[in-house]
Amino acid sequence: MIERVKSAMVGLGAGWVLILMLFLSVVSLAIMLERFWLYWSLRDDIPGLMRDLGRLLRSGDLDGARKRLEASPSAEAAVVIAGIVEAGMGAEAAEEAMLGASALQKQKLEKRLTFLGTLGNNAPFIGLLGTVIGIVGAFDELGKQKNATLTAAANQVAPEAVMTNISEALVATAVGLLVAIPAVAAFNWFTRIVKATLANTDALSHVLLAHLKATGAGGADVETAMEAAAARGERTSKSPVSARGTKDADGN
Repeated sequence: MIERVKSAMVGLGAGWVLILMLFLSVVSLAIMLERFWLYWSLRDDIPGLMRDLGRLLRSGDLDGARKRLEASPSAEAAVVIAGIVEAGMGAEAAEEAMLGASALQKQKLEKRLTFLGTLGNNAPFIGLLGTVIGIVGAFDELGKQKNATLTAAANQVAPEAVMTNISEALVATAVGLLVAIPAVAAFNWFTRIVKATLANTDALSHVLLAHLKATGAGGADVETAMEAAAARGERTSKSPVSARGTKDADGN
């Protein structure tokens, strides 16, 4: 069994590992460029957006706040828009809507990042596999040299084959590292961007929720005060009429 596995490894060589690593590096580069373009297209001045949102909400211009958010290309604005759409149903409905929108945005932002993380963790092991195959081939050539007739030709060819296999082993290790390092760096950078975006989304969402909850409580107080004022006004308006009615009844 061991001899069969060794024969298969030596027969295939480490060349297929290098081809695989080259293919994975191309895919990794394509994902990096696609993710970079996505995050770049979603960038916006989030502190400025938060200030504008708070100002519009404090002035009671909910429609203006929605238009301001719709003008923003950011993922944070898309989440808060979902809350404004459901604002008429109350703060709890708006919060649930924003949670759902936030989950969709998170899935969009994290798309294909798993591939980069997996490649960054496993590319060195794929390169190590090529290294092992190259070393096995080198030792196999040494075994052939030992069993061969000690002629000048045999002594000349075998060392060249050994050095070729060793060089393939070292190249496989180097390629594995070259593929893994950029993938890990890009994964960590993109993950940080996603976390920052979700944190900004949570901050903007709380601005809207604070307004809706305050408006809900304040609206009830205002309505009660208006009803009390109306009742007082009604009593005030009725009192002069009653007095005049009494005077008329007395003939004065």
